[in-house]
Amino acid sequence: MVQPLDYLKETASQTAGPYVHIGCTPNFAGISGVYEKDLGSGPLVNDKTRGERITVKGRVIDGSGTALRDAMVEIWQADADGFYDSPSETRGKADPNFLGWGRCPADMETGEYVFETIKPGRVPFADGRLMAPHITVWIVARGINIGLHTRMYFADEAEANAADPVLARIEHKVRVPTLIAMRDGDAYRFDIHLQGENETVFFDI
Repeated sequence: MVQPLDYLKETASQTAGPYVHIGCTPNFAGISGVYEKDLGSGPLVNDKTRGERITVKGRVIDGSGTALRDAMVEIWQADADGFYDSPSETRGKADPNFLGWGRCPADMETGEYVFETIKPGRVPFADGRLMAPHITVWIVARGINIGLHTRMYFADEAEANAADPVLARIEHKVRVPTLIAMRDGDAYRFDIHLQGENETVFFDI
């Protein structure tokens, strides 16, 4: 039987809201017993992982310059040899002691996220050219309807960055620095600006 067109209403769109932490990081949200630990939490490395150990930290910053304290950040990257831990990886075998993926809720006081990982190797672009070492970043937070994708490159890889085919596609070169993480002591700092003069370049993928 055909239903009248006004029988089923379209549900209003929702932002990530406070529920993203309940679903993705329940232990962080104070809900125990769902997972032993939140998926993606903790270091991506162990004592057998190959490569240079690094810490990546930063904040997700709104248009007013305020750090979002309810953001959640995920990263995905190649291992030190440039291989991904993925069934679609056909070039070689990824380091079994490296996770390659992590998830971190921002600190509820400072808004800072932190990942303990390694510096990734170079991977080929679709046409075979090597891309500069980079980490893929995905961001969700209150007020964001669809997760935002960006990349983090390394300031101390200037030669590789200059030849990177993705960075070369960015029309406004003055915005390339929004994708470059600077060395900050023993860590790389990558602040993600959602709006404003220093708005980070986001990718439609």
